[in-house]
Amino acid sequence: MGHGNGEKLNWKQSWKVWGDPKVIAMLFLGFSAGIPILLIFSTLSVWLREAGVSRAAVTFFSWAALGYSFKFVWAPVVDLMPLPYLTRRLGRRRSWLLVAQVAIICAIGWMAAINPADNINNLTMMAMAAVMLGFSSATQDIVIDAYRIECSKTAMQAMLASTYIAGYRIGMLVAGAGSLFLASFLGTKSNSYNYDAWKITYLCMAAVMLVGVLTTLCIDEPEVGSREKHEYSVNQYLRFLALFLLAILAFAATFFYSGNYAVELKSKVPDILAAGKGLTDFLIEFFRFLFAVGIALSVAKIVEVSGLVDSQMVRQTYIAPIKDFFVRYGGKTALVILLLVGFYRLSDIVLGVVSNVFYLDMGFSKNVIAGITKSFGLAMILVGGFLGGMLTVRFGVLSILFLGAFLSSVTNLLFMVLAGSGTDVTLLAMVIAADNLSAGIATTAFIAFLSSLTSISFTAVQYAIFSSVMTLFPKLIGGYSGTMVSSFGYEKFFLLTAVMGIPVLFLVWLVSVVLNKKESLNQL
Repeated sequence: MGHGNGEKLNWKQSWKVWGDPKVIAMLFLGFSAGIPILLIFSTLSVWLREAGVSRAAVTFFSWAALGYSFKFVWAPVVDLMPLPYLTRRLGRRRSWLLVAQVAIICAIGWMAAINPADNINNLTMMAMAAVMLGFSSATQDIVIDAYRIECSKTAMQAMLASTYIAGYRIGMLVAGAGSLFLASFLGTKSNSYNYDAWKITYLCMAAVMLVGVLTTLCIDEPEVGSREKHEYSVNQYLRFLALFLLAILAFAATFFYSGNYAVELKSKVPDILAAGKGLTDFLIEFFRFLFAVGIALSVAKIVEVSGLVDSQMVRQTYIAPIKDFFVRYGGKTALVILLLVGFYRLSDIVLGVVSNVFYLDMGFSKNVIAGITKSFGLAMILVGGFLGGMLTVRFGVLSILFLGAFLSSVTNLLFMVLAGSGTDVTLLAMVIAADNLSAGIATTAFIAFLSSLTSISFTAVQYAIFSSVMTLFPKLIGGYSGTMVSSFGYEKFFLLTAVMGIPVLFLVWLVSVVLNKKESLNQL
């Protein structure tokens, strides 16, 4: 692991730390970070479903949050490149933080201005606004992570992290349960869609983001962040940013213009192994995505080879951290670890994308969804996180990593029971309690595991890569969850998500074997 234990505080010092201005600031920054994510996922899915958008189209919107999965691509630029005028006035961290927060407010306001029920073009515009919100929010996360590390000494980091997480969960509660309660109060219902209610709700969420803006303007720039340490010129960073934008444009254009060919191919290709149209469509769309990624990488490589971007800059930014990881663990072990990182959260993320649509289809009201799945569910996640931390300290990371994967898979089977029970609120509460407790345990152990993989020389970039890989494949597959439900039905879909957890259990066991073997060899 790339982190030392740091200085330890006694009980009296620990209690005094809670009143430190930096700790309080992290509570509000965490709140600001927690607002956007649910406005892309669950809250938006309820809005779109009420507007008459199909289940498949609703779950495709989960891809708007892929900015979180690709944030390592532009994290080095955000980390080092100054912004004209703002950096000189506010400092590097605060200037980027302010820009990200203003972009978030604009994206939420843009979403509020669009009625997805009007026409298909509005749905496309909504998707663009959601993508902007995802990238802006991911950028805010990058800056807050850097600020948290730089603003105080090692002994304060645990307190800063704990208040950040608490603020983040409160922000999620406001954007999740709060927005659903507000929309319902303003008069929109599953059988009586009211665009104005959703418009006002999203504008209120944009206004709530001013908490983050005010915090950014009040806090001090960290000393480390204020130092002018540019290894490359501004011109080089701008060209590097242009490379990223060209690659994104190539991906978007390829994916968009290949849509008609994909539709035509779906109509001509026979169902695979008579497994149903859903599997055939899924594979066609998956290879369509891979093709778009290949085109984007090709464009990036052409730009680099042409000399428009500094090749040494690219290598030091991305190649060096990856090379360090593979050298430390060895090729085969590193690949197994990356497989585990990429698929550990598969079953719960794929289920989570379609969960709100499932609750609505089962007949639960928005108030019940908000009260049980959001408010009560959030409390269960916090309890699970606390329990996961205690168990991890007592029994070790890998043991609780296995337990978390097992529980996450098994609790998905409870949704099969819920699917066949009708609108049983008591059963819903029991299922949510079990599912969120297991999620809290699994997430705590997984974050500890990811932290243990990083090197002190490349902590920021390596952790960004791990956290990106962690959600990339689950979110891609989760985009097709609506299609799978339409093809298989809810009960078979929930069974499939539980089965997805079986290979993960094998990967956890395999990683524990190879890491224990490596540790034994190092002690010889």
